Amino acid sequence: MPNKNANAYALTTLCPLLVDSGRDESPLSIIRDRLDGYPTDHQSPMAKVPNTYFSRFFVLDDVVYEAQPAELDRLESNYLVFTSDFHGELGPYLHGMWKEAEPFIRDVWEFCVGFKEVRDAASFVRYIEKCQVETTFYFVGSTDEPLAEQLKSLYLKQEFSRFAFEHQGMPAAELRAAFREFVAKVQPFNTASPSFRPGAATLADAVLP
Repeated sequence: MPNKNANAYALTTLCPLLVDSGRDESPLSIIRDRLDGYPTDHQSPMAKVPNTYFSRFFVLDDVVYEAQPAELDRLESNYLVFTSDFHGELGPYLHGMWKEAEPFIRDVWEFCVGFKEVRDAASFVRYIEKCQVETTFYFVGSTDEPLAEQLKSLYLKQEFSRFAFEHQGMPAAELRAAFREFVAKVQPFNTASPSFRPGAATLADAVLP
């Protein structure tokens, strides 16, 4: 079962990889190379997927079960692991993911068992649901609000801190005039812009005009 708390959803999937790719490289090696080739900042394909708080991909080929006494635990397959914390319900989120990142999905899941049956958004949803495993906790904290609202809040916090620092000691009349200009600039009730860019890794790339 997923970890669902109000409007936030934590998804974890383990998608088994094929044994043979039909090429000189194994599916595990191919998928790892492909994942390494994708950007992880605002240019990531997942940055375009609506309401994604956080997502992660990796290939799992072995685990060690550390109990008492420690025992080696073997997997029956190699797996593509996909995790995502997002706002909303699973079905609409995956439909949005297919719409915004279909080429990426086809590229990354190409060598997963059963993925050849995925032909559209609906079949992608069914496939992910089959690969879904229980999520015991959220990877990142969230205010449980849509991504656009969270990004806008972070943007306003940064800009207001900058405003306060730059206008210390200013006479009241000038401060009021400057604050009016500030409000007009940051547009507090416009969640679309200006705001932080989804997936931005640095402040230089963060602000949407």
